[in-house]
Amino acid sequence: MDLRTADKPAWQVAGVATVAFVVLLWAIEAIDVAASHRLDGWGIQPREAEGLPGILAAPLLHGGWGHLVANTVPALVLGFLTLATGIGRGLAATAVIWLLGGLAVWLVAGDHSVHIGASGLIFGWITYLAVQGFVDRKPSEIVIGLVVLVVYGSVLWGVLPGTPGVSWQGHLFGAVAGVVAAFAVSERGFSRSSRR
Repeated sequence: MDLRTADKPAWQVAGVATVAFVVLLWAIEAIDVAASHRLDGWGIQPREAEGLPGILAAPLLHGGWGHLVANTVPALVLGFLTLATGIGRGLAATAVIWLLGGLAVWLVAGDHSVHIGASGLIFGWITYLAVQGFVDRKPSEIVIGLVVLVVYGSVLWGVLPGTPGVSWQGHLFGAVAGVVAAFAVSERGFSRSSRR
């Protein structure tokens, strides 16, 4: 562990990490715009071998400034809350959502499509935060999850198909992966494995 961060409260580290991630998203979009949106082709291309690296790249790419602006505030709020409940757990949950959600999109989404954007992560963070308190049986986390559902729950309708050009598969599998992450990195299981 970096000694410079060891004495800082978890919420401060969570805040810095979340802001750094969003700054990275904006920097990548600036590069993408300068490159005439060539980076967007690095998204998830279902069942194509060259689309596999897109599982890692897709959440970092956006289809223009409007797409990125729409994801910025939810990424800041939900990313912060995910990390603030425990940096190690939050990072592990994010990794599960990122990889499992992306792999499911690669396996199931329609042919001849490219899927990009951080919204899969955002949907995953919503369901992770909504479920983790019940998994851990922690009243404070249950309250956070309920507040998240009140504020962001309506966006979960985005898991349904219907809006052209929107990856409902990314939303759906991100949300499913968030539930999986809540169980995979539950406080009891995560703290037990980190002591080994």
